[in-house]
Amino acid sequence: MKAPVLIVVTAIVLFLGFNAFYVVNEAEQAIVTQFGKPVGDAARSAGLHFKMPFIQDVHRFDNRILKWDGDPNQIPTKDKRFIWIDTTARWRIVDPLLFYTTVATEAGAQSRLDDVIDSVVRDAVSGNLLAELVRGSDYVPPEGVQETFEVEGVEISQEELVSREKVLTNILEKARVSVPEYGIELIDVLFKRINYVEQVRKRVYERMINERNKVAAEFRSEGEGERAEILGEMERELERIRSEAYRTVVEVRGEADAEAAGIYAEAYNQDREFYSFMRTLESYKQAIRENGRMVISTDSEYYKYLKDIK
Repeated sequence: MKAPVLIVVTAIVLFLGFNAFYVVNEAEQAIVTQFGKPVGDAARSAGLHFKMPFIQDVHRFDNRILKWDGDPNQIPTKDKRFIWIDTTARWRIVDPLLFYTTVATEAGAQSRLDDVIDSVVRDAVSGNLLAELVRGSDYVPPEGVQETFEVEGVEISQEELVSREKVLTNILEKARVSVPEYGIELIDVLFKRINYVEQVRKRVYERMINERNKVAAEFRSEGEGERAEILGEMERELERIRSEAYRTVVEVRGEADAEAAGIYAEAYNQDREFYSFMRTLESYKQAIRENGRMVISTDSEYYKYLKDIK
């Protein structure tokens, strides 16, 4: 009888031991409840922890940074630009006991964050210009361009605008005021995407296309002007080259003609009769072509060398 009793006692002790201890890992924090009410402090450190078996339960919560994603909303800006804005945020549970007693679960916390962050974001968007929501602190206007904005007839200069970082900082500060009562710490809030609504987006795209076409037309006009100037310069250069080439040709031809005339004169002076004879034969060759006939009088001076042939 002793052995079976010992086995049963050992089994009961082991069962109670397993039910009395629980393990919390590095990514968790936990609280213990008794009949639904929290008991003691939250278990924040990783390791083995004790609870009363059977009558106490363990509720575990994530100890890591969690993500919140809101639904995209259509909100008008201060300068009456209707935009779709998609917001995201990061948060974590810093007081598990308060978290459990107020929202109980992460789904409950997400629901509360929906209300808090959406409300603050809506106020911030409607209270700022579109330029303030999209431009970072490092934005520099194009050189020579003085940007001005108008809201209900009142001009707002570039110097009066705040940056997107400043808007997000204001959103975070206002949203943080409401979340500590849920045992939550809000780490940051960011704009995930900002876009015009469909009707406005079409008009913006059309305006952008028109502006680009205008710039392209200006570039084409400047290009045509440069082209005409280059072609004109090229034509002037070609005309100058042709003129110089023609002058060179005339000079060379004149020098050649002069040299040929000198050679002819020198040859003529050496033997005038022979020179006259050769020139007459050349003229025969030029005058009488194939299948051609030349009729002259035998008394002609042009025929004298033929008459002398015996």
